[in-house]
Amino acid sequence: MNHYKEILDTYSHEGRLREIPRHQAGSELINLTLNDYMGLGARSEEFMEEFRKRFPHVSMTSSASRLLATDQDVYAELERYLANAYGKPALLFNSGYHANTGTVSALNIAGTLWLTDKLIHASVIDGIRLAGAECRRWAHNDVAKLRKLVERCHGDYERLIVVCESVYSMDGDMAPLEELVALKREYPKVMLYVDEAHGLGCFGPHGLGVCEEKGIIDDIDILVGTLGKACASSGAYVVTTPLLHDFLVNNARSFIFSTALPPACAAWSLLMLEHLSGMASEREHLAELSDMLREGLEEITGTPNPSRSAIVPLMIGDASRAVEVSRRLEQEGVLALPIRRPTVPEGGERIRFSLHAGLSFGDVAKILNSIKNAMI
Repeated sequence: MNHYKEILDTYSHEGRLREIPRHQAGSELINLTLNDYMGLGARSEEFMEEFRKRFPHVSMTSSASRLLATDQDVYAELERYLANAYGKPALLFNSGYHANTGTVSALNIAGTLWLTDKLIHASVIDGIRLAGAECRRWAHNDVAKLRKLVERCHGDYERLIVVCESVYSMDGDMAPLEELVALKREYPKVMLYVDEAHGLGCFGPHGLGVCEEKGIIDDIDILVGTLGKACASSGAYVVTTPLLHDFLVNNARSFIFSTALPPACAAWSLLMLEHLSGMASEREHLAELSDMLREGLEEITGTPNPSRSAIVPLMIGDASRAVEVSRRLEQEGVLALPIRRPTVPEGGERIRFSLHAGLSFGDVAKILNSIKNAMI
């Protein structure tokens, strides 16, 4: 047991010992820690009457996996809604982590090479490890480096699956999706896998994400959406071709061997997606808030900020310093937690600000003033 303690002591010495936050909901702090980008989670009470009227008998437990459950109505309704929205079949998973680990490991058949952005989410990396898959990583958002990999490897494999996130969760920057689509069109063996976890709700005419905004949904072979962020619910889904949908039903272990989400979660997700579809003005407001915070941070730090989304980082570069700045921000009335290893590499420590559409421009002005004070 002492060996475990020694490891934890090392974490503590390096300023990266993690603890579960104990902040109380409903405090007067401006909370910038959540992924509730469109503010639906904070407004959940507004929708409860509509939810109860529409789904009066929905169950709180499935008590079985999807392949064994007898009551599939609400899951099927949610998947039909998604299929109609995207124009392709959708399959519901229990979380974004389940969706990525299950999908990646299932699709790793003989002749497959995975080409992943270096900043891809841990769930994709874990899926690759679980499958024992062959993988090459390409420099973040560097399509020229990716092209060289494709040129070098395309003759040796049946398929090259390029994986990226539409919006990256730590820097808030966006993948060069249109360039990736152009590369795919040039090389028929290339498939595109896009995780829209942080794009869903925030982008697109109907809030379907960056791929919808850019008009390239039809060019994406596997699209993952997460329901626990802007959708203010729980679960995730994979949108793909009819063939790959059926393949995942039969081969994605995280789908086959997990008790299904409570039907109530699926019902709530459906309701939230419908509301997200009509929140164009909130999406525009969120983009303006992001621009204001990013430009303010650039003025404070004197360095460019990579964000182009509701996620805006303040780079610190030291774990202990990040903890201290976070503590000072809380004293200033702003809750924003430090991000440290292993979430980011050493030297990449930061404060991650996660904006939501319920904020005002006055709130962002207060946040910027608090950052100035906390950085002294």
